[in-house]
Amino acid sequence: MFQGGGRLIAGKLTIELRRLYEKNKKFGRVSPNDYVISVCPRCLYSSFSKDWSTLDAEEIEKVRSQFDTRRSNLEKILGPLDFYQDRNLVLGAASYLLAIECYQNRKATVAPTPKKAVCSVRGAWYFEDLNNDFPNMGFDKVRDLLYQKAAGWYTETMEIMQSGSEPVDQASYILGPDTDKNWAFDGVIYLSAYLTMKFRDELAPDPAAKLNLLVRAKRTLSRLYGSGKGSKSKPSVIIDMAKELYDEYSKLIEEMGGEK
Repeated sequence: MFQGGGRLIAGKLTIELRRLYEKNKKFGRVSPNDYVISVCPRCLYSSFSKDWSTLDAEEIEKVRSQFDTRRSNLEKILGPLDFYQDRNLVLGAASYLLAIECYQNRKATVAPTPKKAVCSVRGAWYFEDLNNDFPNMGFDKVRDLLYQKAAGWYTETMEIMQSGSEPVDQASYILGPDTDKNWAFDGVIYLSAYLTMKFRDELAPDPAAKLNLLVRAKRTLSRLYGSGKGSKSKPSVIIDMAKELYDEYSKLIEEMGGEK
């Protein structure tokens, strides 16, 4: 997929750090993320390729025992699927749902939290595309749920970076969040703040809790925006996006009564 001239036609970078690709006249829809997750077509065990063979005996037993649950949960959303087939939009979406479920049962040694965050936000992108192609089928609800899950896991990832409870460095190669450029830990900070802002009402319905959530997110975002202002090594695009988001936080927090 990454080889050969003209197969990938890069489009714009979205506010969610997603790289869009134009349809190829020869190959049609092309998405590098379709094949990023390895999936066993028989038991539906799924993971990033580097984690494929790292299960211990306890994890293997969990994978075996939860096959029916994985299949049932997946079919409720997308119907029966066949991973022996070439990947497409539906199978790509399914692969990330399966990966999230499987990483729920992985131990801290594989750094499951940042991987669940990345899988959730990529999964949300897939369900956005599915909702555009097949509206009124509830895919938008799955999309928003995945975004909210991603917000929580990105925030948790930053806490883990401080505590060292998971080897987050082992997940640095997939932090992306997309495959065209790895924004690494800058992307984690930005997406955590972006998703918190976008889903602030769902994450904290109570006004006082919401204000506290926004204040904490703004302070975290300042690590990226503040460090970027004086650094020539950080790409201007993410610093510019962080500045706009930081200003949005400042305005909203002021409207809610200011920092306490």
